[in-house]
Amino acid sequence: MVISTTRTDAGESLNSTFASRYVCTSLPRFKLPERPTPRDAAYQIINDELMLDGNPRLNLASFVTTWMEPECDKLMMEAVNKNYVDMDEYPVTTELQNRCVNMIAHLFNAPIGEDEIAVGVGTVGSSEAIMLAGLAFKRKWQNKRKAEGKPYDKPNIVTGANVQVCWEKFARYFEVELKEVKLSEGFYVMDPVKAVELVDENTICVAAILGSTLTGEFEDVKLLNELLLKKNKETGWDTPIHVDAASGGFIAPFLYPDLEWDFRLPLVKSINVSGHKYGLVYAGVGWVVWRSKEDLPEELIFHINYLGTDQPTFTLNFSKGSSQIIAQYYQFIRLGFEGYKNIMENCRENAKALKEGLEKTGKFEIVSKDIGLDGLFLHTPCQPMPNTLLSFGW
Repeated sequence: MVISTTRTDAGESLNSTFASRYVCTSLPRFKLPERPTPRDAAYQIINDELMLDGNPRLNLASFVTTWMEPECDKLMMEAVNKNYVDMDEYPVTTELQNRCVNMIAHLFNAPIGEDEIAVGVGTVGSSEAIMLAGLAFKRKWQNKRKAEGKPYDKPNIVTGANVQVCWEKFARYFEVELKEVKLSEGFYVMDPVKAVELVDENTICVAAILGSTLTGEFEDVKLLNELLLKKNKETGWDTPIHVDAASGGFIAPFLYPDLEWDFRLPLVKSINVSGHKYGLVYAGVGWVVWRSKEDLPEELIFHINYLGTDQPTFTLNFSKGSSQIIAQYYQFIRLGFEGYKNIMENCRENAKALKEGLEKTGKFEIVSKDIGLDGLFLHTPCQPMPNTLLSFGW
C-alpha cells in the first residue's frame, strides 16, 4: 500500500494512494488536469501503467542494449540534468566525447597519428549520424559540380534494397534520389557489381552496410572499393563510399580484425556506428567519423558563442543529454579492447548454439552467413507467414 502525505490547514493527514481521490477518478488523457497530484500518487499511477510495457531484458525484437552496470547507471543519473550542447558549461563532458570519437576512429583504422584529433561527432543514434554523413557527401558533390559549371540539382545515392529505413528518410528529407540494388534469392545484401553499375556522375556516394538489418550479414566493402576505384579511374569521377556500421562496427574489429571494411580502404570517407547496439550503451547514442577534415565541408559546421567562446557544432538538433556520451566513455575504459572482444565472442557462441539447436528441429532454414552479426534470419517453410528475424543482444 502506498501512503501519501497531504498538508491541510489542520495539519498533516495520511491517505492511502489507492484509496485517495487521485485514483478514484480518471485523469484526463489529452488535457492537463485541473489540480496537482501528490508526487507519490503521480509516480504510482504512471509506474502501474508502464507495467503494461514489455520487459526490455526479454526484448528479442531489436538488438539494443538493455542492461548496464550499476556504476554506469549511477553516472548516467548524475549527469541526466546536463545539456551537452553547453560546452563551456560542461567542458569535461565535451572532452569525454572527443576521446570517444578518437577511440572509435583508431578502432576503424583512420589515417591519423597518435597525437592527431579525429573528425567526428556524437549523435542521438545512427539515423542522425547517417543524415550528417549524407549531407556532407551531398554538399561536397554540389561544390565540385558548381566549380565545374555542371548541374547539381539531381544527386543520387546507391544502396542495397536491404538498407534500414533511415536511408530512405535521408533521401526523402534532403531530396536525394535513392537508387537501390534489388536483392535476389539466396543473396540478401547489396551486390557490389550491380551497385557500381548504378553509379553515375550524379552519385554522391555508395552506402555499404556492415550488418544488414535483415540477416546480419556484412556486405563486401573491399570488393566494392576495388570496383569503384576502377570505375572512377575510367570515368574521371571520384565517387566515395560510406559504411553504415550501425550494427557491425563494434563487432568486426573484435571478431574479424583482418576483414578490410573500414578506413583501410581509400574510398571509405565516413563511417557511422550505434553506441546503443553493440557499443553496449542504453538507447540514445550514435557516432559518425570522417577519414579527414577535407571530407566534412566547413560550411556545414555552425559556430556559436552563446556562452562567450566559439563552439563548433554539427548536429540536426541543438540540445542533447550528456548521459549516453558519459556511458559510452565508461564502457570504453571499463571493458577495453579485451573486454569487448570477450563479450562479442560469447555472443557469437550463444548464436552458434541457438543456430544449431534450431537447425536440429528441421523446421527452420538458416539463411544468414557465418560472418556477420549475432542475428539469425529464419524461414519456416510450412507456414505462409513472413520470415522471422531473431536478434539477440544484452
